[in-house]
Parts: sequence; C-alpha cells; structure tokens
Amino acid sequence: MKTVEKKEFRLIAAHAFNGFYLYLPSKLQAKPPILVNPHWCHGTAQDCFKGTQLATLADTHGYIMIFPDSPNTADKCWDVSSNQTLTHNGGGDSLGIVSMVKWTLKKYNGDPSRVFSMGTSSGAMMTNVLLGSYPDVFAAGSAWAGVAFGCFAGNGFDVWSDPCATGKIIKTGSEWKSIVDSAYPGFKGSRPKMQVFHGTADTTLYPQNLQEEIKEWTAVLGLPSTSVCTLTDHYEKGWTTYVYGDRFQATSAQGVTHNIQTKETVVLNWFGLN
Repeated sequence: MKTVEKKEFRLIAAHAFNGFYLYLPSKLQAKPPILVNPHWCHGTAQDCFKGTQLATLADTHGYIMIFPDSPNTADKCWDVSSNQTLTHNGGGDSLGIVSMVKWTLKKYNGDPSRVFSMGTSSGAMMTNVLLGSYPDVFAAGSAWAGVAFGCFAGNGFDVWSDPCATGKIIKTGSEWKSIVDSAYPGFKGSRPKMQVFHGTADTTLYPQNLQEEIKEWTAVLGLPSTSVCTLTDHYEKGWTTYVYGDRFQATSAQGVTHNIQTKETVVLNWFGLN
C-alpha cells in the first residue's frame, strides 16, 4: 500500500483497485462513518474535494471522506452502463469503489452500518448504481441530477445512452424494481434510503429522469407511488420536495439547469452525520 500526501488529503494507490483520495478529518469519531463522493464527467477527485464544503464539515462531524477518481481517461465518466458494474460483485467501477470502502473500514475501524454516497451528474448516476448493486454496503444515498439505476445499461463501460439522457426510457415501477433486484438476486436485507434532486431546466439529463428515479426507488423500497407530503419552496424558493416516507424523497428544482448546486447541510441531515 502506498500513501502519498496530497495537500489536505491523501492519494491512496493499490493493485486491487484504482487510486482514490481519502480525507481524514482533524478529529475522527471513535467508529467513523464513511461518505463516498464520486465526481462528475470531465471532473476529478480533486475537483470534487474542492467543489463542496463536505470535507470541511468532516472536521466538525468526524466522518471520513472517500473521493474516487475515475480510471476512464477519455472523459472521466463513471461506468454506470456495463453488466459488471450493474451486478453485485461483478466488477466495474462500482466494485472498485466498494473495495475502497472496505479497505477504509478496515484501516480506520469505520462503522460498516454508516457508509453513504453522494454525487452530482455522473457522480449521482454512480450513487444510484452503488445503492442498487451494493445494498449490503451503503446505508443511504443522495443523488443530484442523475438517472435511475440501469437507465444507461449498455454494451461496455463508457456508454452514453441518449435515450436515457433525453428522458425517453420510461418504465413502470415494477419494471425498474426488477432491474434493481436482478443486480443482487436473493438479497433479503434492508435497502438503503435515497434522496434525489433534479432541475426542471436540465438539458443534459432531462427532468423525466427524476420521475424514473421516483418510480424505481419507491417500488424498490415498497413505498407508495404517490407522495404522502409535498413541501413547496423547500430548501430554495421554487424547489418542491415530494416525501414518500422516511426512506425516500425527491426534489424538483424549478428553473435549475444540470449545474445544480449541492446543499451540504441537506445531505448531512439525510445521512444523520451532523
């Protein structure tokens, strides 16, 4: 194992998985939770580290942050399409990230019941993938401007699905649930909770993708297909949050493009990290 100091966080390199950056706060909890923050397409772990205040807040709350770095040098997008990444222990980037989590849990005596993922764009897509393929590893996710698990499924690791991106892949909740269930056949444990966000003016990943995420995760979690509560002007003016129970909520941000800004306190509240 090779550890290289890299400004305020460390680059970890090992043969078992691709390099990743680890942020250790100034004071760790006795059994620290772990927050994984995969970056967006054309981004890097360093960009993600600088892009929010989550690492700074880790110093206050004592959780460890993992910043994976995509091995895809062509566009730095995550593999959210291959059968390997969409299958439990099948390989691909999702297993690489899980390997990072397991190494960190062992190295720092982390809490395996408090592992979370949060991301934007490709990072949000990977968050959906991690929760779908590894419900035994992750307790919750927060996905900002992503797509449903399996929506980008294709032949290879760097597939751009224009039908999914433009909101043309539309399925029923039971169809989406079947796709998630097939990622880990026979899984009987508790599914992770999830919150999703999407801008109504997103022209990169069209807003219909929010509706598909809603259908998918409400079905997977066994929740009603219609919200039990609607909160207007929630988090921001023009943002509407649809609450489906304590394990899933979806927020539609009126007039917001694909460049939706992360609200760190909202994420930490959802994960119970603050």
